[in-house]
Amino acid sequence: MPTGLFLLLAWLINILSLAVADWLFEGVSIGRWWPLLIGAAVLGIANTVVKPILKLITLPLVILTLGLGLFAINVAMLALAEWIAPEFSINGFWTYVGATIVVWLVNWLFHGAFGLRKGSKAARPAFRS
Repeated sequence: MPTGLFLLLAWLINILSLAVADWLFEGVSIGRWWPLLIGAAVLGIANTVVKPILKLITLPLVILTLGLGLFAINVAMLALAEWIAPEFSINGFWTYVGATIVVWLVNWLFHGAFGLRKGSKAARPAFRS
């Protein structure tokens, strides 16, 4: 799959996941389209650039907590998107937890449906000799 198409699909999936979280939780408030588009872009960039660095830095903590530290990193990525995007707010700890689970679940479902997961045949580039 071409990189541009992969990034576009991943961004659209993030938009959908944030919209679902906004719809499900009263404590999640995302303004109209611009905050949703910006929040999804920030979430995608944060998951691509910042998250791997945090995972490496916090590896001992992740091992010590048997992987629960990874969930805290996911909450932090959502908090970063909320902090940067205008008219995007999440109120309350449990709302963060629920919204993070919803964003993860929607991303997991749609990345699987479109074959965007690492290691899937659709995600591998096709090289011709």
